[in-house]
Amino acid sequence: MPKYVIEREIPGAGKLTAEELKGISEASCNVLRKMGSEIQWLHSYVAEDKIYCVYVAPNEEMVREHAKLGGFPANSVSRVSTIIDPVTAE
Repeated sequence: MPKYVIEREIPGAGKLTAEELKGISEASCNVLRKMGSEIQWLHSYVAEDKIYCVYVAPNEEMVREHAKLGGFPANSVSRVSTIIDPVTAE
């Protein structure tokens, strides 16, 4: 199944409280439950003014539909072609 990185521009994202992040996470999970098991949220990285999310989904359209239904921005959606890490250098 393809993996995607979604860039969400959210001003002040890095300053969101734990409670605010919990609310965003709950909203995302509620939409995912309604959409079925084809799309999965793996994890997200919260930065200054952006949240970078990693999802597994059959296509980009499903990722964008999740964002639309959840009311989240999806400023860019990129399909992951390869994953590298320190082991790649060995």
